[in-house]
Amino acid sequence: MRAVLQRVKESSVFVYGERVASIGIGLNILLGVGVGDTEEDADRLVEKAVNLRIFEDEKGKFNLSLLDVKGSALVVSQFTLYASTKKGRRPSFELAEKPERAKELYEYFVKRMSEYVPTQCGVFGAMMEVHILNWGPVTIILDSKEL
Repeated sequence: MRAVLQRVKESSVFVYGERVASIGIGLNILLGVGVGDTEEDADRLVEKAVNLRIFEDEKGKFNLSLLDVKGSALVVSQFTLYASTKKGRRPSFELAEKPERAKELYEYFVKRMSEYVPTQCGVFGAMMEVHILNWGPVTIILDSKEL
């Protein structure tokens, strides 16, 4: 599983012009599910995401986690995180998990995140507009196979 964590002051998702989710301070998480990913991959990413110290303390140091700041998470499915651009000019998505299994793992990830922090999500498989007020900007890329 791959995740792009963006520290945000606020973030929201719109589907067909209607806002379906929004958060204040926290993490916007773009989540991709790869072929062969499991619940254990999701668990590793959740644990890392909620505990990663990427929020500043009173001295301006990255010493606080999402849990410490009592932030929220907005999770958006993003199969394109598994794009391969090795050949030609059109990306291949062969490394992305099939939609049915990807949706199961995406929903599992959202459920696990919500056990730690208030969590909202986009609509799996929908064409979405994601509005992000990136704070910093701070953007971290995680891969469950590297944790």
